[in-house]
Amino acid sequence: MELFKSFMGKSNSKDIAKERLQLLLVHDRSDVSPKFLEMIKEDILNVISNYVDIDEAGLNVEITKEKRSDNTYMPALHANIPIKKMKQVIR
Repeated sequence: MELFKSFMGKSNSKDIAKERLQLLLVHDRSDVSPKFLEMIKEDILNVISNYVDIDEAGLNVEITKEKRSDNTYMPALHANIPIKKMKQVIR
């Protein structure tokens, strides 16, 4: 959550509480610590921000469990990353 503070500046307590609740729900569903999930978010942002400008306010990353065709469950990473614009990449 510290990452978002540096990007977004001040957040109101409602947004902070909502994000904390989402992290707790993800932790309960996936057996992943909130700190681990935050590390994943930071890594994703670092890589993607090389190519696009991201709207961090709308960013949502979560780990869930999805049922497979053989009736077993596996973890799945879902990321909703709103893109403001594509960056010009010179190769």
